[in-house]
Amino acid sequence: MNIRSRILTCVLMLAIGASAHSFGADREPNPEAMAADALVGRPLCFVATALGAAIFVVALPVAVITKSVNSTAKTLVGIPAAATFTRPLGDFSSIE
Repeated sequence: MNIRSRILTCVLMLAIGASAHSFGADREPNPEAMAADALVGRPLCFVATALGAAIFVVALPVAVITKSVNSTAKTLVGIPAAATFTRPLGDFSSIE
């Protein structure tokens, strides 16, 4: 399974979990959303971050040649890392 399919799986799982929460965006996340995020969402996003970092290291020479290091880093590492470490627990609305 390649990194794109893993990231897509992570994003789809988070989107499915966010669909019920999006109607109550002004409220605190419910306990079920927080538990699902802690048990499923965060570990998957962490795996996506680690795999993205490994692929980024492999792709770095090509990214330097094509002058696309920033966009490559953001896509492979930045977005999954933000989904893993900076958003509030149970809040799926901030995922890009």
